[in-house]
Amino acid sequence: MKKNVIVSLADSNYFELLNELVDSIKSFEKSKDTAICILDAGLTSEQKIILLKKVDEIKSAEWDIEVPALKVKGKEWLKSQVSRAFLPKYFPNYEKYLWIDCDAWVNDWASVELYFKACENGKLGITQTLGPGYKIMSKVNWLFGKVAIIKSQNFKHAVKSKIGLSKARKLAFAPHINIGVFSLEKNSPGWISWQKNLDQTLKSGNIFGSEGLAINMSVYIDDLETEFLPLNCNWIASNLLPKFNEVENTFVEPYLPNYKIGIMHLAAGIWDGDKDMRLDKSVKIEIESIQKSSLSKSLRFGL
Repeated sequence: MKKNVIVSLADSNYFELLNELVDSIKSFEKSKDTAICILDAGLTSEQKIILLKKVDEIKSAEWDIEVPALKVKGKEWLKSQVSRAFLPKYFPNYEKYLWIDCDAWVNDWASVELYFKACENGKLGITQTLGPGYKIMSKVNWLFGKVAIIKSQNFKHAVKSKIGLSKARKLAFAPHINIGVFSLEKNSPGWISWQKNLDQTLKSGNIFGSEGLAINMSVYIDDLETEFLPLNCNWIASNLLPKFNEVENTFVEPYLPNYKIGIMHLAAGIWDGDKDMRLDKSVKIEIESIQKSSLSKSLRFGL
């Protein structure tokens, strides 16, 4: 019986990315001991037939917390903002859960092992969107003297979600946590904390981003014990493009010592004009190699 599971979710529009994620996982020999489970948020019957040949289980995603129908009509993919906080409900036969967004893929199995190690003893394994060269997500506009306007992703979402000004202020300059890749044990207190906060953020805030705000609340307000992993475990390419090692034929961090990218995440898209690499395989971008070449490459798996 497999004890560890990797879970993702997609609708029909993101099937190709999901399929590439599954293929990236299965490209490693060690993956045979790890289950792969899929939450279906609008896949076609044909797409599910393809996936069932590769994965262990497929379950239909639900609205595990009630949300206004008007907000989500025709947007089944938004179930990812809710259902990922309830993974043990969908797939109860596993001990450790690793969630990977479908627009990410595994480049180095060491990162998968690190996530499963990080979540031991009830801890949350996750990365922050803060590191050398990453875009600064928070801004301060100085008006005069010591008076300034604070702009931060956490603060903006927190205020809109009406969680209270004191909590919003506590989150304002906390390093933002990206929920696109995370790990938790089945019996971790993190699930209950996250679900409680998610119930609150969904009531008044946007559906999209609600689960991210909720997990930030769990870490920075509820003090959920957390193992913060290095950036290469969830490399958000829209924040900072990787470099390429032509000798080892792999993507690496752009700064010394050029660690290998563990999980490549195309969150927010990689754009060429109005074309998003996530939906258009033909899109390529210019990146540097550590051998000082300029390369035209896709950041998708296997391309």
